[in-house]
Amino acid sequence: MKINGSRLMNSSSLSPHEITLNRPPWVATTLGSFLIFTIVVDILGNLLVIFSVYRNKKLRNAGNIFVVSLAVADLVVAVYPYPLVLVSIVHNGWNLGFVHCQLSGFLMGLSVIGSIFNITGIAMNRYCYICHSLKYDKLYSDKNSLCYVLLIWILTVVALVPNFYVGSLQYDPRVYSCTFAQLASSAYTIAVVFFHFILPIMIVTYCYLRIWILVIQVRRRVKPEFRPKLTSHDIRNFVTMFVVFVLFAVCWAPLNFIGLAVAIDPGRVAPLIPEWFFVSSYFMAYFNSCLNAIVYGLLNQNFRREYKKIIISLCTARMFFPESSNDAADRIKSKPSPLMTNNNQVKVDSV
Repeated sequence: MKINGSRLMNSSSLSPHEITLNRPPWVATTLGSFLIFTIVVDILGNLLVIFSVYRNKKLRNAGNIFVVSLAVADLVVAVYPYPLVLVSIVHNGWNLGFVHCQLSGFLMGLSVIGSIFNITGIAMNRYCYICHSLKYDKLYSDKNSLCYVLLIWILTVVALVPNFYVGSLQYDPRVYSCTFAQLASSAYTIAVVFFHFILPIMIVTYCYLRIWILVIQVRRRVKPEFRPKLTSHDIRNFVTMFVVFVLFAVCWAPLNFIGLAVAIDPGRVAPLIPEWFFVSSYFMAYFNSCLNAIVYGLLNQNFRREYKKIIISLCTARMFFPESSNDAADRIKSKPSPLMTNNNQVKVDSV
């Protein structure tokens, strides 16, 4: 049944799978093109990230285990849920059945929650490395870091289980997606927004705020016991992950605050949300999955250099061979400069 988008909230008697929206053709074309671009950049960019860490010994460190985990979270949506959304756009409705709908919604949630948990893990890793560097090697050994990543994914799966009891994974014709239904349960929606967005954002903000304060103190030499100063290379490495966090917060904030507002007063707020704003917030959130690899390439010299090597090696069939010993000089040049204090050692490594 075709209905106007503004009447969607009043069509509760219909199954979401039975609803198609009467929209101008250019809307589907625009959303489809936008999603195709996101999928292509997502897959290519995050594969570059993973292979860069695999090939380059300078990038194989405890901190980048979380970066690879974040890249996997971004890849998840590009290889299954997003293509199904494209099929839904082409057919102006969901015709892939209940199982694909539930699996698509589950993997979308897995990617989103996995991303924010990994970003939180990265921020805590950077905080410990810079602000508590004497304890860092013990806290973030390779074994411990792998355990932390495994814990992140276990918590992510556990966080998604209540969706199947609440019945909140449903097809939404406005965004052509099987996704989290904000109106399924107000209490659960509030809990999701708080524990899976607001609380992690608060933790990450605290970690980066402490780091920024310390960086400013070092650069301005507020404390006389600081000797060496941070190089521009050191600061760029830290800024890279800070930008990743900011972009995630900006891309996902509109959708989360829509959900929070709707959950607090569904009857009054839900009909007031313009369809264009709801759809835009969704596709802006989808777009975030392809941004991280671009940020690494723009802001991190090691990743940018490795991207170029991988692209060149595609033509010479050397993609799966680790870097040669010729890169040893590069490793020495890019060695981070430590900052020593009376009480602790402050340092910033390559992301």
